[in-house]
Amino acid sequence: MQKPSNELDYLKHKKRNPFSRLKVKLKHRLGWLGVPKIIIYKGFVASGKAFVSGCLTEDKGMATPDIKNSMWQNMLSMIKRYSSDQLAGATVSLEIADTKQETITNDNGLFSSTLSSSVLKPNSQSQWIACKAVLKHSQTSDEEKVLSWGEVLIPGTNADFGVISDIDDTIIVSHSTKFLRKLRLMLLRNSRTRKPFPGIDAFYRALSKGVKKNNSNPFFYISSSEWALYDLIDDFCSFNKLPKGVFLLRELKVSIWKIWKSGSGKHEHKFNKIDMLFKTYPNLSFVLIGDNGQQDTDIYTRIARRYPNRIKSIYIRTVKKVKDEKMKSLTEELRKENITIIFTPSTVQAARHAAAQHLIAPDSVKEIKAYL
Repeated sequence: MQKPSNELDYLKHKKRNPFSRLKVKLKHRLGWLGVPKIIIYKGFVASGKAFVSGCLTEDKGMATPDIKNSMWQNMLSMIKRYSSDQLAGATVSLEIADTKQETITNDNGLFSSTLSSSVLKPNSQSQWIACKAVLKHSQTSDEEKVLSWGEVLIPGTNADFGVISDIDDTIIVSHSTKFLRKLRLMLLRNSRTRKPFPGIDAFYRALSKGVKKNNSNPFFYISSSEWALYDLIDDFCSFNKLPKGVFLLRELKVSIWKIWKSGSGKHEHKFNKIDMLFKTYPNLSFVLIGDNGQQDTDIYTRIARRYPNRIKSIYIRTVKKVKDEKMKSLTEELRKENITIIFTPSTVQAARHAAAQHLIAPDSVKEIKAYL
């Protein structure tokens, strides 16, 4: 069994908080502790190393979302996401192919590890490899075995580029800059009733296929939403047929009293995660997609200037009014540095530019327009 590694570890283990573990033990003795559940987030592979992360939490007992769910059912599900206890200080054993490794959950119940294996080699097409997680020394019973299965992405060698996309107000209507509308969507809608921006699914599928249409360009979804919303975001992308990809969310202490802060605050973690991806895949160029509702423009500009020769294009959805002079000024400034940035409220306009830049097949634009 390998020793834990911190290399490219994007979920830092914070100092242990004895109170978190004491609280869990007390709930266990009183019979209040729910059944532990391991959630493995979609991970990724580079240079024969798999970067795996996940969460150990009480089973929230949430049913599969349905478009017919009432607003009260949706509200209850959201409350469950933020009210369940995450289990700190527990040992989780991870296994991929012929490799096993143990890791310990941090104060937020999160864990992450790097596993090396000779079988983690890329093929021409991108592929997903199974990963298993087993809870050791179960919080509920020595006899009960708690395990879960997840996946890690191995980008294919035929990938022309990778895509890094924001989530809120980029692919999903979130109203991040309008507090009451944002809170209403979070509480009263679910992953099946939240709305994607028109044509975004077809545009992303076209980017995944590329010009040759037999490519499998990898997708990475980055958000300031916390990991408590992972199931909602994952199901939203799957239900709306967006390309399967890796999610890199934000580590925050989950609390029902902080639900209104979801996705707000500082966004520097986005820069750090994107920078990590550029370092992880040094031979891969990227398309960056975001919106101007928060700080995507500034973050992507900083990344582009750090890696100027590896940016295919930057697309910024304009969901917030910004003076045309400011956008034109930045566009021209970056153009002189051979960096392309496109500000547009329209998915079709972004797709037309992508087709002109040979990022997607020209006939994909017709399919994208058909979804409007």
